[in-house]
Amino acid sequence: MATPIGNLADLSLRAIHVLGLVDAVACEDTRVSGGLLHRIGLQAQLLAVHQHNEQRAAAEIVARLSQGERIAYVSDAGTPAVSDPGARLVAAVHAAGLRVVPVPGPSSVAAALSVAGDGAAAAQGGAFAFVGFAPAKGRERKQAVDDLVARFETTVLFEAPHRMADLATALAERCPARTLTLCRELSKQFEQIDVMACRDLPAWLAADAQRLKGEFALVLHAVEPVQATAALAPATERMLQALLASLPLKQAVALCADATGAARNVLYDQALAWKAAQDAAAVDDSGEGLAD
Repeated sequence: MATPIGNLADLSLRAIHVLGLVDAVACEDTRVSGGLLHRIGLQAQLLAVHQHNEQRAAAEIVARLSQGERIAYVSDAGTPAVSDPGARLVAAVHAAGLRVVPVPGPSSVAAALSVAGDGAAAAQGGAFAFVGFAPAKGRERKQAVDDLVARFETTVLFEAPHRMADLATALAERCPARTLTLCRELSKQFEQIDVMACRDLPAWLAADAQRLKGEFALVLHAVEPVQATAALAPATERMLQALLASLPLKQAVALCADATGAARNVLYDQALAWKAAQDAAAVDDSGEGLAD
């Protein structure tokens, strides 16, 4: 069941109705959910289900559901099992042959997408990717950022305030011209929404210390088709071809981008175009797909 990400008025009438009917409310943090129930004038038994006890708690909830009880699950804010805990619980209930009913409502992913105004995404059918939080540090974080900037479609991600400056620097260096919608404190008192080129994000954050506080949802806009097909310098093409001959595509693109400064998305697009041409040539040489 979705709960407000900030503004209490976003809690749906259906959610309030269901919370008043159930035998218990499973929740990420009993203090947060207890406060929510108190504010809408309801009481219920609270069951803690979080990332540290999800498997054990799921077994207990399945047992209670099997006895005919009705239990709602909520995370601290937004829609459960998207970025917050809940997926294991839902999977366990499904596996037991019991019914799971979604009660939709607030979602920072949907809210950020709706306010981004990503025209390129609309022109490409509205496809988007949601990647949640990047790893906190190390090689895994670098790889996650590499994968992020290599995507062509609209991509939604979350970031913790103490890592925003690091992410801003990486995006400014890797995809400076790409458009970004930054959503801070969505639906809360100090909500802030700004659209800018990635190159401008570090300066935007540095202009006001308050901008590094709160919860962030970011929308990296889709790459415009004309941007994705930009020509590469001959020397860059030669380097990319040499790297592709001995390395996986993503690794070859990353090394070429680091060495030449070329945009990763342009290199990635060129590599895919070469691969498609090679595959087509191989089909023609073999005679497959040709009319008699």
